[in-house]
Amino acid sequence: MERIGLFGGTFNPIHLGHLRSALEIKEGFDLDKMFFIPAALPPHKQSEGVENATDRLEMIRLGIAHSSDLGVSDIELKRSGPSYTIDTIHHFRSISSDDTELFFVVGSDAFLELNTWKSYKELLQLIPFIVMVRPDSECNDINIKIEHLKDFLTSKVSRDFAYIAADTCYAHPNMPSVYIQNVTPLGISSTKIRESIHSGRSIQFLVPKAVEEYIKTKGLYK
Repeated sequence: MERIGLFGGTFNPIHLGHLRSALEIKEGFDLDKMFFIPAALPPHKQSEGVENATDRLEMIRLGIAHSSDLGVSDIELKRSGPSYTIDTIHHFRSISSDDTELFFVVGSDAFLELNTWKSYKELLQLIPFIVMVRPDSECNDINIKIEHLKDFLTSKVSRDFAYIAADTCYAHPNMPSVYIQNVTPLGISSTKIRESIHSGRSIQFLVPKAVEEYIKTKGLYK
């Protein structure tokens, strides 16, 4: 059985935190491939400050150029209108064979806003989630973040979700599991990178060298 991870986001720009997390998820879940899926028009984000889809796609391609286990899909960039995850998952299910297992990868903060996504309950019935958690300046206790996930699932989705410690997941009798993966907290964010560029500070060692050069050449995020 082939196991594929789908990592959605704006990637504005992609950075080493994204790449490291993708690698750790791939290894932790024995995935055959991890696809980055940049959103064209994220419904929950202001378009101001989001570089055009062509540049974001190219930066991902440059960032993963030497990693054969990582790929990129432009499916959401080809679609007109806002990028809805439910449509993307239906697409990948339609082109995947019956022996392919798909996982949707998302950060814990984004997952806790899942009830604002289009058809989020249907989405949770279609595909298992892998939720990335990491300690940060606001919450250093991973257990607190895991408890927040439990509160969200039982209050917004179904009370039948139960935590299975052996599998590090929330399981449900009739729905795919929601897995939890602790990833390395590198303290890098796209927002901080954009702010650094705007302020004239270096972004060396925050993004792959090829991405840094592309941003400079194109004059992005000025």
